[in-house]
Amino acid sequence: MPVHRPGTTRRRFTALFVTLLAALSLTLPLTSAQAATTPARGSAYMGMGVLAHDGQSGMPRTGDATQTEGVDVASYQGNVAWSTLWNSGVKWAYTKATEGTYYTNPYFAQQYNGSYNVGMIRGAYHFATPDTTSGAAQANYFVDHGGGWSRDGRTLPGALDIEWNPYGAACYGKTAAAMVSWIADFLNTYKARTGRDAVIYTATSWWTQCTGNYGGFASANPLWIARYASDVGTLPAGWGYYTMWQYTSTGPTVGDHDKFNGALDRVQALANG
Repeated sequence: MPVHRPGTTRRRFTALFVTLLAALSLTLPLTSAQAATTPARGSAYMGMGVLAHDGQSGMPRTGDATQTEGVDVASYQGNVAWSTLWNSGVKWAYTKATEGTYYTNPYFAQQYNGSYNVGMIRGAYHFATPDTTSGAAQANYFVDHGGGWSRDGRTLPGALDIEWNPYGAACYGKTAAAMVSWIADFLNTYKARTGRDAVIYTATSWWTQCTGNYGGFASANPLWIARYASDVGTLPAGWGYYTMWQYTSTGPTVGDHDKFNGALDRVQALANG
């Protein structure tokens, strides 16, 4: 019959506790590293996930079609040298106004009004976070914080930036059907508030993965495609052509450069509605 000496159980418990603490300590650096790679809420910007998910494979060919150079900017670029961009041939610009229902760009006035003041046609965009609040709530927040539209001939309709989630799961934890419903909620609310159909900014690979390559918005909403390559590649379902193309994040003066699919008068036509 085994003999249980005093302290045996306690020593075994202590040994087990030390082992568990050691195992836990090994996980702490990994947890900290993971936390360090997740950006702060509000810091997302148009095209943030393109390089990581789609990469870069060239620059646009020249001479294929008449296109008009543009840029998109966010708070991380600070005060933008608009006159330098204007003199380099940039004629239109979009500025990040909002994200979710919790963030407004502190540089919005300098960026949005500064582009306008040098002669550019300008617009505002909203970085969508479908996992935080409804599409309608975010559309209203966007319009209330700089994302509206005016018939002045120099203001473009607002853009919905819908792309990879920089804070978590790529599709924000939504099924394709739920994502389509969220986007429709945003677009319908934006149009009800402004009278304009919002531009949709996205990448084909994300759109295919997260909406099931839904084609139902193409008839009303202009497409702003993200692809860092020599051409736009395959477009999302429904769209036979793109209106704007973000083609690089390493352009001059401001990294994010875009091409409007047409001459300047076509940019003006979109502004006029």
